[in-house]
Amino acid sequence: MKTPTLISWSLRIEQELTPNTELTIGYVGSRGYHELIGIDANEPTPAICPASPCPAFYPTVNSAAAPPVTIATGFPSGSPLAGAPVPAGSYYVPAGTPKPNAAIANTWTWFSLGTSSYNALQVDVNHRMSHGVSIRGAYTWSKALDDGDSLNATTAGNAPGLVSNPFNLRADWGPATYDVRNIGVINALYELPLGKGKAFGNSIEGWANNVVSGWSVNSIVTLQQGFPFTPQLSYNPSNTGDTRNPVRPFRNPGFSGPVILGKPGQWFNPNAFIAPPSTGGFDGNLGRDTFAGPGLATWDFSVMKGTSLREGLRLQFRAEIFNLLDRANFNTPNLIVFTPPTAANPTGLSGTAGAVTSTSTTSRQVQFGLKLLW
Repeated sequence: MKTPTLISWSLRIEQELTPNTELTIGYVGSRGYHELIGIDANEPTPAICPASPCPAFYPTVNSAAAPPVTIATGFPSGSPLAGAPVPAGSYYVPAGTPKPNAAIANTWTWFSLGTSSYNALQVDVNHRMSHGVSIRGAYTWSKALDDGDSLNATTAGNAPGLVSNPFNLRADWGPATYDVRNIGVINALYELPLGKGKAFGNSIEGWANNVVSGWSVNSIVTLQQGFPFTPQLSYNPSNTGDTRNPVRPFRNPGFSGPVILGKPGQWFNPNAFIAPPSTGGFDGNLGRDTFAGPGLATWDFSVMKGTSLREGLRLQFRAEIFNLLDRANFNTPNLIVFTPPTAANPTGLSGTAGAVTSTSTTSRQVQFGLKLLW
C-alpha cells in the first residue's frame, strides 16, 4: 500500500465592480495517485483475444487478410450482435477457468492503484450588505474523472463498488460517481426597511417599534446537474465466479435515438443496450458512469425577526420553508437493465429498467423556531 497523493493547483482573479460588489473567476485542478479502490484479487486470469482459447473473431476491421470467420456468440437471435465476431483486445474468461487461489472464494481487496483528475471553472459574484441587501451567486463548471471511488458496496448507489476488470483498470476510467458538471447557488438576504431609523416607520417608538422592526427575508436557490450512473446487469455472466459485482451491458449498435428519455417512469431507454452472450466470459463495452441522472432544483426561503429584550439579550423568531415550490427532485433511476434470462423472458430485459422510485429531497417542509441569543 502507498500513501494517497493529491497534487492540486488553482488560479483566481478578483475584480471590484463597485465598492460593495466583487467578481471572482478561478480555475481549480488536481490529480490524484495511489488512491484506494476495491478489487476482487482472486479472479481467474483472462485471455486477451485473439489468443487461445478465445472464440473466432474478425482479424481486423477492413482488413485485407483472409475472410473473417463469423461465429455464434450466444446473443439472442435477431440481436445486432448475434453471430458478431469478438473484437481484438477483448478480455475473455472461458467457463471453468480456475481462480488463482482455489482455497478461497472472491475477495474485496483494497489496492492503492486508483487515479483521479479534477478540473473546474468557478465564478463567484458577491454583493456585500448595502441598503439592507446582500446577494451572492456562485457557479461551478467541473469534471471529475477516476477509475473507482467506492470503498465498499454502500458508498455509491449509482455505480458498482468493485472494479469491473482487475486486469484492465483503464476500462473503468470515467466520470466519478460524485461528478456534477454544473452547479449554481444564489443566496440573497434583505433586511426590511421598517422601524426606527429606517425608511418606513422612522417615527415609531416603544413596543410598536419592536413589533415592526428587525425583520429580514433570506432566499437560497440551488440548481445542479444530476450525478452520473452506470446501467448494469443484476448478475455477472463474465465467468469470474463473482456474483457480487454486476457487469455493464454492451451498447446496442442497432439502436438510434436518445438514450436519456428524462421521464420518471423510464429515465433511460433500455433498448440502447444488449446483455453479454449467454455463453459468458465477456464484460460489456459500455463505459462506467456514462450517463447523467436527474438534476436538482430547490428554493429555500425564510423570514427572521430579531427583537432586543435588554442589553446583551435578543430573541430571534424564524419561519423557514424548504423546497418552497414543492418540486420533485428524483433520485438515480433503477440501474438494472437485464436479469438472468428465463423461458418466459429469453432476453432478460428488466421491466423496471430506468424507473425512478424515490426522490433526493423531501416535499415542501415548513418549520418555525425561537432562538434566545445572549
